[in-house]
Amino acid sequence: MQSKSFLKSWGAEFIATDTVRFRLWAPGHETMNLRLSGEDKAMKSDGDGWFGLVAEGVSPGAEYNFVLADGTIVPDPASRAQKADVNGPSLVIDPAHYRWRNTAWKGRPWTETVVYEMHFGTFTPEGTFRAAIEKLPRLAELGITMLEVLPLSQFGGSRGWGYDGVLLYAPQSSYGTPEEFKAFVDAAHDLGLSVVLDIVLNHFGPEGNYLPLLAPDFFHKERMTPWGAGIAYDVDAARRYIVEAPLYWLQEFNLDGLRFDAIDQIEDISAQHVLIEIAQRIRAEIADRPIHLTTEDSRNVIFLHPRDENGAAPLFTGEWNDDFHNAIHVLATGETHAYYKDFAHQPEKHVARVLAEGFAYQGEVSSQSGEKRGVNSAGQPPVAFVDFIQNHDQVGNRAQGERLITLAGEERTKVLLAALLCSPHIPLLFMGEEYGETHPFLFFTDFHGDLAKAVREGRAKEFAGHAGHEGESVPDPNAKTTFEMSKLDWRKPESESGKAWLAFTRELLTLRRERIVPLLATAGGNAGNIVQTAEGFLAVSWTFPQGTLSLALNVGDKTQPLPDQPGEILFAFPQEGRELSTHSIIVRLASGETA
Repeated sequence: MQSKSFLKSWGAEFIATDTVRFRLWAPGHETMNLRLSGEDKAMKSDGDGWFGLVAEGVSPGAEYNFVLADGTIVPDPASRAQKADVNGPSLVIDPAHYRWRNTAWKGRPWTETVVYEMHFGTFTPEGTFRAAIEKLPRLAELGITMLEVLPLSQFGGSRGWGYDGVLLYAPQSSYGTPEEFKAFVDAAHDLGLSVVLDIVLNHFGPEGNYLPLLAPDFFHKERMTPWGAGIAYDVDAARRYIVEAPLYWLQEFNLDGLRFDAIDQIEDISAQHVLIEIAQRIRAEIADRPIHLTTEDSRNVIFLHPRDENGAAPLFTGEWNDDFHNAIHVLATGETHAYYKDFAHQPEKHVARVLAEGFAYQGEVSSQSGEKRGVNSAGQPPVAFVDFIQNHDQVGNRAQGERLITLAGEERTKVLLAALLCSPHIPLLFMGEEYGETHPFLFFTDFHGDLAKAVREGRAKEFAGHAGHEGESVPDPNAKTTFEMSKLDWRKPESESGKAWLAFTRELLTLRRERIVPLLATAGGNAGNIVQTAEGFLAVSWTFPQGTLSLALNVGDKTQPLPDQPGEILFAFPQEGRELSTHSIIVRLASGETA
């Protein structure tokens, strides 16, 4: 099977064997040249700010740039690949060149999902697509079903999380070529692993973004996001660039889904919101396999995640549930600064509500913001929520990048990991969590000059006087050592401690696959119930057509009596007993006939 070629409105596209069409939107510019393989060619104005040119005799890998009237040379904003960094030449790519090995791949159902969030640059010592392939059999054997990779759009420098991307269609060149990323996807599919990409459609990074120079109308004249200028989604050319990007990644790279970053910062005044258009086009244009679309949204809304009469998701599949993480974090660590303030009072009640109903805040006033947040979420099916006890954001946005195991200790972290994996919500593990990784995951960049200075000083200022970080020296984001410290330690899984953690994780994932996943296909809303809470203790249950699943955990300082919950014991840690000692959990399942 050849790779599919998605015909974009912007950029370079093969329209015949050696013929390429180049298109650029640059309103306000009277002339535009294409520099192709060192030769300048005048582009034709097509009206409405569009410039175009069709060139013959072009080979894949040919270098090109756009040249403004004043001689400024810029890369293609819709480049499929860069020769090297974000400021240099773009490369003409033939998407149909790659031959897919796994032509029988039909995806996996959402109910089976166990997400593994990974960052290519720190996942392996080499930090490349090719090197990551070698680790995939470990994850498949463990019971992982989905790989969620941090954003890949080309960003400034060779080190970064990926959320400062500026060339939305080009895989980061320091990780490898587009074909090497396709080989990674192929290898994952061979092992039964879905691949989902984290995509950023709310802003562009600070280095290598030439759109303000080419097309100022691409951006909203007044609105800013926390990371840069807001995008004018109501402007046709800008909207095409944004809407086509998710379709491009899904179709050309045979991906199984997307995670949409910080959609609360995607403000659109159009008659149809751009996110709804994106979801509807994906559902209409890709029907040969399940496509899973998740969102990150601090508003706690559900209007983007409806279910039809058959339980299918016509728009977005699930929502990243920060409430779960935040409540769990306060329960585990006692930290109550910043957004954790909302969960400071009786965190076990917040955890119980999240597990039973989805969100902790469903219209209540946030202590942090002073405003109401969220809507009633109890009617959503459990699989509409993606839960985690740590992820790149929550670890990396700490001054020292500590993982939960460092903050809460091994025993308490194991209890919370068991709760995550035995819940009927969709679980997400952050890379290394499966074997008890203790290396930090820090905030790192590869900027230079004034931009590097601004990022360094801004990061230090962010934590100055911050509760829990007083007197700390914040690692320099631009130092290569900050990046190197964040790499996984692949010696750890071979240690006795690492092997014990892997055995613990494997047991839980096997249990989930065999006993919990079968409950989820028919799991609807309003299934959860808060049984009991006390300091450091909570018990919840979910009633489904095929049975009642219940969970009780204790991370407090006092032993708690076991709640009256029906069914066989599926899992108990550290061991089954008549009481719940500190740092313990018990999970039960009663069949449909006896529930």
